Amino acid sequence: MDQGLITNPKDLERMQHEMVSLERRISSLEDDELEVMGRLEDAQRDLDQLELQIANIDEQLATLGSSRDSAGAGVEAELADLVERRGPIAAEVPDDLLALYEKLRASKNGVGAAALLQRRCSGCQLTLDPSEIARIRTLSEDEVIRCEECTRILVRTAESGV
Repeated sequence: MDQGLITNPKDLERMQHEMVSLERRISSLEDDELEVMGRLEDAQRDLDQLELQIANIDEQLATLGSSRDSAGAGVEAELADLVERRGPIAAEVPDDLLALYEKLRASKNGVGAAALLQRRCSGCQLTLDPSEIARIRTLSEDEVIRCEECTRILVRTAESGV
């Protein structure tokens, strides 16, 4: 155009319109590019924050896992100690009572006997009715009593209320 190669005024005018249109399109695309770059920066900032949060959570997870492992080791050691101490005590319990306890323990999620505390079975947490308390009072101390509700063996203590 600047070199004077196009002599037809209509072609020249059409080319000028096309140039204006292309310049507008370029400007519009540049604006879009700036908007996309701004969104990319925002997304990158969000990504960086999320990666930092993930790193913090991973660190917390490692700490909690370590705490869990050490607590588990403590529980395992305590369980081993209790099993060791249980042996001589269980040997003193009559075989039929020990068999009953083991049967109940298997069917009651590991709890075959429960303390009788303040007239309440600590196994099922139900209060024994007054007639049952009166019956228990008449029984000898070596008599085996069971909860009417959960069938666990009831262990009388000073806090039994009988």
